[in-house]
Amino acid sequence: MLMQDLTPKTFSDAERQVREDLAAAYRLVAHYGMEDSIYTHISARVPGAEDQFLINPFGMLFRDITASSLVKIDTEGRILEPSPYDVNPAGFTIHSAVHMARHDAMCVLHTHTVAGVAVSSLACGLQPCNQWALQFHNRVVYHDFEGIALDHGERERLIADLGPTARVLILRNHGLVTLGRTVAEAFILMHNLERACRVQLAIQASGQPIHPVSEEVCELTARQYESGDSNRLPGAADPDAREWRALLQRLEQPTASASFRD
Repeated sequence: MLMQDLTPKTFSDAERQVREDLAAAYRLVAHYGMEDSIYTHISARVPGAEDQFLINPFGMLFRDITASSLVKIDTEGRILEPSPYDVNPAGFTIHSAVHMARHDAMCVLHTHTVAGVAVSSLACGLQPCNQWALQFHNRVVYHDFEGIALDHGERERLIADLGPTARVLILRNHGLVTLGRTVAEAFILMHNLERACRVQLAIQASGQPIHPVSEEVCELTARQYESGDSNRLPGAADPDAREWRALLQRLEQPTASASFRD
């Protein structure tokens, strides 16, 4: 197993929890068919360290990622703990840019799904044509394609396009990015964004006119999603707790592979 010299006692309780959530997110991305072989990435900031984040070992399938196998790296690109793996250079460019500029983003999730890449390649981008999409009404920003993200100079332009508050970034002709204050939030945003893209493409493929939704209802729906009140557990501050708990149940079933918590 990766990083055999690291045991759960090596990590603080806070870092252990982030590692388990991040490993779970990788496995859920694989479960829902949103992975791209060994490419794309999910990163999470190391608790208490503004310039350090955890990311996938380059070359490991998402379905096999565990809490201990995640690679700890800083925003200068230095791997901070022993690992037989390195980090995807394009992944470092995108994720380090966000973590350097957006300290409110604890987790950054990036995908290359067929539906996501397709919508990112449409001139019209994401359209307010279904309930999932309305969550992101007037809350999506775009960054133009500059080739594979290997030029660290692109980080400044990506940060400028992202701005100080956006949680959804569409990389033109490339894919989707979500930012979360928790791993759960980043994953749930991406899960809904992916489904919004799939529905949009299905509607466009039908050739039929889209039934319009008024601007007033679009904004109302987006605010309803933001409040989280329809999903919040009684007495809980985190509106994603109920859904995240249910999603983790998918990963708790006995399988031949190691647990994501390992």
